[in-house]
Amino acid sequence: MAAPSFCLLAALLALVPWQAIASDPSPLQDFCVADKHSPVLVNGFACLNPKDVNADHFFKAAMLDTPRKTNKVGSNVTLINVMQISGLNTLGISIARIDYAPLGQNPPHTHPRATEILTVLEGTLYVGFVTSNPDNKLFSKVLNKGDVFVFPVGLIHFQFNPNPYKPAVAIAALSSQNPGAITIANAVFGSNPPISDDVLAKAFQVEKGTIDWLQAQFWENNHY
Repeated sequence: MAAPSFCLLAALLALVPWQAIASDPSPLQDFCVADKHSPVLVNGFACLNPKDVNADHFFKAAMLDTPRKTNKVGSNVTLINVMQISGLNTLGISIARIDYAPLGQNPPHTHPRATEILTVLEGTLYVGFVTSNPDNKLFSKVLNKGDVFVFPVGLIHFQFNPNPYKPAVAIAALSSQNPGAITIANAVFGSNPPISDDVLAKAFQVEKGTIDWLQAQFWENNHY
C-alpha cells in the first residue's frame, strides 16, 4: 500500500508548481466580471454580482479592422485587455492589433506577465526574441502574411517592417488579462526620475554625455 500512496502524493505535488507559475489565476466560476469600483484590493479585480452582468461586459466595439495612426517609431499597439473588456477578468487572455508604418517597428520590449502569439495579417515583418543571460541568443524570423510566431513570457522581443513602401498589420494574443509592457529604451532612458547617468554610463560602457543626450530625448509610448 505504501508504494501506491507515495505515487499519488508525488503526482499531487507535481501539480503544485504548475498552478503556482500560471500567468493568471485560474477561474473558479464561469466568469468574474471586473468590478472596477470595488474598494477591495485583490490580484486583478473583485467580481461584480453575477445578477448584474450582461452581454456588454464581454463586448467592445474596438474596430480592430480599422488602420491606426503610427507614432515616430512607426507603430501603434491597440491593446484590448481587462481595462477595456471587464469580462476578461480572471480569464487569462487579451488581444492586440499592431500597425506598422513602412520601416516602422514595435521596439524591443517585454511582457512581464504573458506569452505572446503573433499572426501577420498584412505585409512582412522581421521579428525576434532574445534569451536570458548568459547566452542572450537571438531567435529571429522573417514573417509573411498568414505566418505565426511565439514570444515566450518575459523575454525581450521586437517586430520590424522591412518594407520601405508598404505598411504591415498583425494581431497578437497574450496569455494574461493584463500582460503589461516594458519598452526597454523607455524604461532605461526615460524613467521618472531618471536613472543616474553614472550607472548607465558604466552599464553601457559609454561617456556620460551620451547617456545625458539619450535621456533628453522624448521616449514615446506606442501602446494605446
